[in-house]
Amino acid sequence: QVQLVESGGGLVQAGGSLRLSCQASGRTFSNYPMGWFRQAPGKEREFVAAVSASGGRTYYTDSVKGRFTISRDNRKNTVTLQMDTLKLEDTAVYYCAADFKIRTGGQITLAQAPGYWGQGTQVTVSS
Repeated sequence: QVQLVESGGGLVQAGGSLRLSCQASGRTFSNYPMGWFRQAPGKEREFVAAVSASGGRTYYTDSVKGRFTISRDNRKNTVTLQMDTLKLEDTAVYYCAADFKIRTGGQITLAQAPGYWGQGTQVTVSS
């Protein structure tokens, strides 16, 4: 099994930055794709970003491209999401996730649900 613990959420003004961190523990961390999802009040949980097991490939939903950067360090068992130029619509609970599959081309869709989730961390962007 894999355990995921998130940190880094908080309150930030529009245009500012936050960095979310996910600390993973358990077996075969380096074998899992990792990513971030978010859920805003009254909306469904949506895909935000993913990184391949090796860290060589990254994927982003259109609304965050050019603003967010996902990365991983398999030696430290960590995944980060650097969020820049934050907008009001980025306000949501952000969840770290492991072991899932996505389909690319057009809008990214979830092909296989994550096997593991973090507890979620609140990100609030104010004007």
